[in-house]
Amino acid sequence: MKTENSTTSLTLAAVERFNAAFNRHDVDAVMNAMTEDCIFENTNPAPDGARLVGAEQVRAYWTKFFTNNPDAVFEAEDIFASSDRCVVRWIYRKTKDGKPWHLRGVDVFKVRDGKVAEKLAYVKG
Repeated sequence: MKTENSTTSLTLAAVERFNAAFNRHDVDAVMNAMTEDCIFENTNPAPDGARLVGAEQVRAYWTKFFTNNPDAVFEAEDIFASSDRCVVRWIYRKTKDGKPWHLRGVDVFKVRDGKVAEKLAYVKG
């Protein structure tokens, strides 16, 4: 039987695997870190963001995202978890119009069986 501490450790490890794959722009590894029935809620369009459901939709989004943002990187400012939930406060950096650009936000993750089942993204401003 898993204890809450071991579940929390597994949740943190799953999110860290996801984040590392994301920053490598490795779509296969990102999707291997997510469940088949995964949910991703994007930060746009405002006010609620697009909701993508299932590995096929999410894979298509990440493929296009990495193509359109070849230098995109998320830097975790803070990360904490409890049981199957994890929150990551981040800075998203990339080049926009030839200049360094950034955005700050938070992701709320739900992990199931060692994989990301939900990634819900929120931004400042």
